[in-house]
Amino acid sequence: MKEERAIVTIKKGEGRSLKSGGLWIYDNEIAKITGDYVDGDLVYVHDFDDFYLGCGFINSKSKITVRVMSRVKGQEIDRDFLAQRVKTAWEYRKKTVDTGSCRLIFGEADFLPGLVIDKFSDVLVVQSLALGIDRMKETIIELLKEELKQDGILIRGVYERSDAKVRLNEGMERVKGFLGEPFDTKVEIVENGVKYLVDVAEGQKTGFFLDQKYNRAAVARLCRGARVLDCFTHTGSFALNAGLAGAREVIGVDASELGVAQATENAALNGLSDRVKFITADVFELLPELEKKGEQFDVVILDPPAFTKSKNSVKNAIKGYREINLRAMKLVKDGGYLATCSCSHFMTPDLFAETIGQAAKNVRKRIRQVEYRTQAPDHPILWAADESYYLKFFIFQVVNEK
Repeated sequence: MKEERAIVTIKKGEGRSLKSGGLWIYDNEIAKITGDYVDGDLVYVHDFDDFYLGCGFINSKSKITVRVMSRVKGQEIDRDFLAQRVKTAWEYRKKTVDTGSCRLIFGEADFLPGLVIDKFSDVLVVQSLALGIDRMKETIIELLKEELKQDGILIRGVYERSDAKVRLNEGMERVKGFLGEPFDTKVEIVENGVKYLVDVAEGQKTGFFLDQKYNRAAVARLCRGARVLDCFTHTGSFALNAGLAGAREVIGVDASELGVAQATENAALNGLSDRVKFITADVFELLPELEKKGEQFDVVILDPPAFTKSKNSVKNAIKGYREINLRAMKLVKDGGYLATCSCSHFMTPDLFAETIGQAAKNVRKRIRQVEYRTQAPDHPILWAADESYYLKFFIFQVVNEK
């Protein structure tokens, strides 16, 4: 017998994001909820005129009150349904990316809202950010392991990194730890031919930023014989790609002592300790110091953390992005290259481009765009689900006024 579910009815004229292909329904879009439910339950969503819009899970504590799992009327959200979602996600990765290490599930963009699963070699790292999907995560992990096994990939361990602050917005506790048997949480991976030790327990987010995989390779092409400055290096990924590509000298900078220690370890792992060095410093303080000393670089890379995580702080973020790009351009030799990015969803492509343009104008530099890139394909951008498009990545040639 078909399960009875509560019905969420949205207000007339609301639900525009959902109707154009998004998966979220906000608290202020809801007219009424009919029937009994507890937070985390699946509910049906109807338009003001009772037209069926989908089925998703509800959480009255969250501003995103409903996250839709399916728009197909009569579709049961059961094990078979989840197995198909997992299979589709894995088949897509096999076609589009190097699957040695990659993001296997990217939340809404894989139609599994609120769930992120990264694969680092033979280890999975799981981040669950919504109550409803939290109930399904163990089934999804089990199905994913079965799917990978069919391709001869055996997963030796699963670690949960559901310790992001956004869980608090869902009324959920921040948790981390092993899902299943414990294992060594320092995992060696290879990406673009570069070896890394990824600390899945203590590294940022899930341990390593996979979204820049092909952007790192794009910058590496410019680094043969170059002197390179890699700012906000984290565990050294851009710096190591530059070193392996034949850079003569690479300086990586990060404010995190842990990050710099891991980056130094990664340089040794790749036999690059002689040419790739890392220092602990605040990039905003270091760049003016390097300028005063008259330092110049063939390639400067800026990969900062998100300067804004809300619409309210965009103005301050613009100042931050303008300042570091302006400083970086002064350090690039005439005819050298600047790679610069923003991983903030709220810093739109147009706004980011405009900010870089202002920085160039302020320091009387001409910039020639080499290419514009975004996140790797294992972080697919689902049109109409704007939150899935966040990484903007430019490579410019920087030249003096001609």
